[in-house]
Amino acid sequence: MLKTTLVEKYGETRLPRYTSYPTAPAFSSAIGAGTHGGWLAELDSCDPVSLYLHIPFCRSMCWYCGCHTTITKQDGPILDYLDALHQEIDLVASKLKQPLSVQNVHFGGGTPTIMRPDEFVDLMKHLRNAFGLRSGAEIAVEIDPRTLASKMVGALAEGGVCRASLGVQSFDPVVQAVINRSQTFEQTEAAVQQLRQAGIGSINFDLIYGLPHQTAASCIDTVQTAVRLRPDRFAVFGYAHIPAFKKHQRLIDEATLPNAEERNAQAEATAEALVEAGYVRVGLDHFALPGDELSLASARGDLRRNFQGYTTDTCETLIGLGASAIGKLPAGYVQNEVAPGAYAQRITSGSLATVKGYHLTGQDRFRAAIIERLMCDFAVDLNRLGASFGYEAELILNGNDRLRALESDGVVTIRGGLITVRKDLRFMIRAVATAFDAYIGASARTHSKAA
Repeated sequence: MLKTTLVEKYGETRLPRYTSYPTAPAFSSAIGAGTHGGWLAELDSCDPVSLYLHIPFCRSMCWYCGCHTTITKQDGPILDYLDALHQEIDLVASKLKQPLSVQNVHFGGGTPTIMRPDEFVDLMKHLRNAFGLRSGAEIAVEIDPRTLASKMVGALAEGGVCRASLGVQSFDPVVQAVINRSQTFEQTEAAVQQLRQAGIGSINFDLIYGLPHQTAASCIDTVQTAVRLRPDRFAVFGYAHIPAFKKHQRLIDEATLPNAEERNAQAEATAEALVEAGYVRVGLDHFALPGDELSLASARGDLRRNFQGYTTDTCETLIGLGASAIGKLPAGYVQNEVAPGAYAQRITSGSLATVKGYHLTGQDRFRAAIIERLMCDFAVDLNRLGASFGYEAELILNGNDRLRALESDGVVTIRGGLITVRKDLRFMIRAVATAFDAYIGASARTHSKAA
């Protein structure tokens, strides 16, 4: 089947990014604070864990944004939220029967650097006191270069941050104007220079394609401008237009959005420009310098995928802190109250803020492993993987109409239990992953910042 026809057939469907399985629409309110507390108490101090802290505030709204964030010009709501976050850290620590060994910490948003420098330093000290951060733990923070102050850079360094992820999205001024995000190259360059001078040497850039008035040519121009700063990694996401759920996206004229074929052309043009600039393509949408650990993990075949995308984080436990934060424990997933006010009320009442979650079954774990390997390697050996989980490949293959349709269209080949995605059709990997998603009816309705 022609590539164009496949784009038309599969490209219009909004599919999960599969940073987890099952995805959030499968979560249930049957999993609450009590269950979460019990799962925390079962954690083994010998197993390393990761922490994710969500800071859901920004100074202005980018109209493409799909994140859980609130716009505030005042510091009061941020201070109140940070008070609740400190209390949640203590609540979680109180549920543990033994200290944890934290290997990774990630601050996401919103704009985590919206807090004052002293507040960030204090928060890091609190984390270290409540949990056992390993020596050399990777601490990463998402940054809006437009609002990054020099004092905050110093606080990040003091707090132990070693990786910074900067939102760039697009350097095209026409695109910037219609997404309400004006950001010059000089602003981005200044932020990168300050971070590197402070010893924060690992730099990531986020780019987006599929934005209004965006073209393949403008995507290439953005890459050529961005690589002048030589970040270690790029994450390239597709814009998800969901105005029914994100009302600010109604300010974007749908007539200016590219169709599925144009989106694919933009994604591939971006990828080709990054590879030409010396970056290694990692999975579906990440790119890294050849010596970066992400590239090396991909080459070794032990690349992982979690809520931050492709990663070298091998921790099986992620503790989510803050409003809307999702955690993953050995027993299953948990998610906090989304609205900052409601989240704070639960925490200040002395309860964990968990409002829903999911208890993993053995088959869920098997399917999750299949999807992760496909998303990371574009191939999976069902027989070998099934043996490690105690399942036969036939459980997945028999009656799998989605998979057979993909095989018929030439997207995948199936030889025994080995499934391989055709190299020039790897952009369709999420469509392939749906063939192993037992909850696809719900999962296909998931709403994320990147479709």
